[in-house]
Formats: sequence, structure tokens, C-alpha cells
Amino acid sequence: MIKGLSACLLLSLLTVILWWVPNQPQAGDVGMPSGKFNSLSYAPYQAWQSPMDKKFPTPEEISKDLALVKGQANGIRTYSAIEGTLPETLTRIKAGTDVAGLAKKAGLKVWLGIWLSSSPADNAKEMAAGIAEANAYPSTVTRVVVGNEVLLRRDLSVDDLIKDINYVRVRVKQPVAYADVTDFWAQFPQVAPNVDIVMLHFLPYWENKPLSVNGALAEIGATIEKFKKLFPGKQISIGETGWPSRGRWRGPAAPSRVNEAVFLRRFVALADKEGVDYNLIEAFDQNWKAQDEGVAGGNWGIWNASRVQKFPLNGPVVEHPSWPWYAGLAILSGWLLFGVAGFRKARLAVPAFLLANGFAVACIGTLPLLYFSPSHLGMLVSSTTFNLPFNSWMLLDALVNLPLQALLAFIAIRRAGALQGGQKLTATCGGAEMFAELRRLRFSFDYGTLWFLFLVSAVVFEALLVFDGRYRDAPMAVFIVPVIASALRIWTRDWPALNWEEIAAALALVVLALADIVVEGPQNLEFLFWNVAALLLAAPVWLRLARRYKS
Repeated sequence: MIKGLSACLLLSLLTVILWWVPNQPQAGDVGMPSGKFNSLSYAPYQAWQSPMDKKFPTPEEISKDLALVKGQANGIRTYSAIEGTLPETLTRIKAGTDVAGLAKKAGLKVWLGIWLSSSPADNAKEMAAGIAEANAYPSTVTRVVVGNEVLLRRDLSVDDLIKDINYVRVRVKQPVAYADVTDFWAQFPQVAPNVDIVMLHFLPYWENKPLSVNGALAEIGATIEKFKKLFPGKQISIGETGWPSRGRWRGPAAPSRVNEAVFLRRFVALADKEGVDYNLIEAFDQNWKAQDEGVAGGNWGIWNASRVQKFPLNGPVVEHPSWPWYAGLAILSGWLLFGVAGFRKARLAVPAFLLANGFAVACIGTLPLLYFSPSHLGMLVSSTTFNLPFNSWMLLDALVNLPLQALLAFIAIRRAGALQGGQKLTATCGGAEMFAELRRLRFSFDYGTLWFLFLVSAVVFEALLVFDGRYRDAPMAVFIVPVIASALRIWTRDWPALNWEEIAAALALVVLALADIVVEGPQNLEFLFWNVAALLLAAPVWLRLARRYKS
């Protein structure tokens, strides 16, 4: 027991070090020019609100948001003159009841957006509302952006777009802009003579060939110079750029809190050097975007959805500021799991702490994405459609996957302890025995079925990544405990039953994991790590099969 307790103390210290090292302050030497951001994209939805649910913020909530923005930026960019502002829609154009009016009170300037779609009737309403708002606040609205990525979405022909731009242009006093990605400005240069401002979108993370932070900044500099020459005499503006703080890797483009801070700071310095104005996407994380764009889509904000600023504009940045809590969870779980193994088998301290740290990684990869608050919980209870403003897979992960991973870790270390003690265990038990064991809280039940459930789930996730992976994250947090449990099964020779279902699932997982390595490419370290883990998850089946044929 003394050896076991000593091992736990050493592993507790090692756990602290392993969590502390990657969360050291970084980027302290990357500074941003003095002053505030020029402009931030602003969608007013609070953490529990969504345009899909037609849940809109109150003027009081918007005013609180704008007070935060005022401390870090000179202005905001909106995208629609109607939807997403207030439910009064067209009747709301009066002081104090719309975003421009509230921005005026906050001392912020506004790049006013007019949303154009494929519906002429909707576009007419948008343009009427935008023109009225621009004329109501001539000193607050500094430009009117007629259309956002209309050509990219192919909602309108270029001629119809130009017609709408000119309709608005002759009815407002502010400069008029159109915003789109660089490829479509180059493809349709005839739009430029009809606007005062050529507004470029450059989101290197979403490029077909994603770029690293360094590569993205170099490309932005070259792009600015290219369009200055392409449209001489026109004001060139960056209408959208930014970097996500969480989400899937896309080749060398790695979302992280540190990378977001570094990109924004260095971009602002570049924009100052090139003499172009800009708008960053975006002020606040938008949970609802995760439904269509994955985790990354909801994590572009300077503030998170709970209105907590993610990093300072200057100074060092910590990737996971709450890491001590997760390190503490790992240590507590490690001691508990080692206690389950009996405290006397010192060699089981290492797998106990591996499983415990894996569970902590599962929690840190899941819980921060949910932004749970009393409002979320109330909405969850009252919801009948589960059309929630965050990815339903995340909700499923938190409510189902995390308890199952905790249970698997508990069973795995208990079985390892029994096997190390010379006991014989079968891979599966009958249903009656399972519930009998559960009632006695012995938990040595149906381990094979629970492990097989994770194996099949991994096949499903891997297939989604291979065939429809653009917006899907590497599910390491969902499967890290089963992966560690598989390594433990190999170490203790606790082999699967080798039925045809296990063999088929293991074969599918191996084929799909190898295919995903090819799809994602060698630069995507996150997915390389995940696919190696997926191969390890399937390994007990193949090693057991190899031993059978060898004998």
C-alpha cells in the first residue's frame, strides 16, 4: 500500500505538470498597436438565443453588449436591417429601439448591413428599412453595406446586385459598400464602379486551402496590394477577417485561444501599416452557428457567448485559463480509480491516472462548449424540439457520453485489478447478472458490450468525418477513455469475445481511420492524433484475432 500511495503522490504531481506546461502564458511579445479595434461584427443574440428559434434580444441586453464593445472597439458592423435586431422589424425605426439608435447612445459608429437574398420581396423590405435607418442616424451610420456575399451564395445575378446597390446608393448620404470574398471581386470587377468601398472578406481558416496564422497574414498583405492595383482610386476595406478560438483543425489552420489573439494583434498592425480600415468577425461567440458550421463556427468572438473576454488585447494569453480545475478533477479521479483497484497494486496507479486524465480531457473538450447557465437549463427543460442554440451532438456528449466514459473507466480499472490479482473474467455477462451486479454496486458487468458500443460509435463518427467532415471536429474528447481502456485491455490481455460484430466494426474503423488520414493530410496534427487513437481503439480485436490464428 505504501508503494501504491507513493505512486499516486508522484502521479498527482506529474498530472499538475502535464496540465500546467501547455497552459503557460504565451504570445506576451506579440503586441497590438495602441487604441481600439476599428470595427467588430455584431450579432445581438445572447448565449441562449437563436435566429432559427426567432428568439431576439431586448434593448437592455443590446445596450449591455454595446457598452462592452465600446471599451474595445470604435464601431460595429451589422448584417441585416430587419431580422436579428428587434422583433418590431420595420416599425422599430425610432430613437432608442434599434441597434443604430442604441449604438449612438453608446458612442459607437455603425457599418449598417442590408441583407440581400434571392427573394425580391424580402430585399425590398430590407432596403427600405436600411435606407430609413441610415437617414435617421446620419452621424452614427458611417457606411451602408448593400449585400453580404450575395455572389458567393449565388442568390442574385451580378446585374440584379448592381441594380440594388444603386437603388440604395442614391437614397443615402453615406458611402455604400458591397462585401464578398476576394475570388468573386476578381470574377465580377464590374461591381466596383457602383460602390464607394470595395469590401473584402478574408477568412483564412475557411479557405479551400487553409493557411496557418503566419501564412494567412502574408496572404492578406499580398491581397491588399493586389486589389489596390485592381481598383485604383477605390477605398479598399477588409469587411471580415478573424480566427476561431475552438474547433477542428483544417490542415495547418489550428483554432485556439492563443492563435486567435496572435492573428488579431498582428492583423491590426498589418492593417495600420497598409492604411486600410477593417472589421473583425466578431464581437461575441454565437452558439447557434455551431449547428451549421461546427464548433469553430460558434467561436470567433472577442468575448465568449457568456460575455467574458477571452484574452487581453496586449499581454500573455493562457489557452485554458481554467486548467487547474481540470487538473484537480484528474487527480481526484485518479485517486478514486486507484482505490477501486485496491490501493495495493502499485502498478495499477499509472493506468488509473491515465484513465482519470483522459476523463478530464473529455470534460474540458465538452463542457466549455455548452456554456451552460440557468437560462440554458430552463430552455432545455421547456424545449420540445431540441432546436437549441448549440450543437445537439455536444448536448448528447455531455448528458450521455461523459457518464458512459466515467463508467467505462471505473469498470476498466476494476477488471484490470481483478486480472492482476489472478482472477478470471469473461468479456461479457448475461443481462440478469448485469443487473444483479449493478444492484450490489460491484460493476463488473457486461464490459464487452459497453466497450463495443464505443467501438461502433467511433465507426459512425469516422464515417461522418471521411464523407462529410468539413464542419465536424475530431471526436477525441468523446473517445479518449475508451482508447485508454483499449490500451489497458492489451496490457492485461483482457481480450474481446471476437464475435463477427466486433470484427466487422474493427475492420471498418481501421479502413475509415486510414482513409481519414489521407483526407486530412499530414499537416493536420489533430486528426492525425485522432486517427492513430482510432486504430488503437480497434487494436484489441486484431491482436486477439492474430493470437487465435497463431495458435
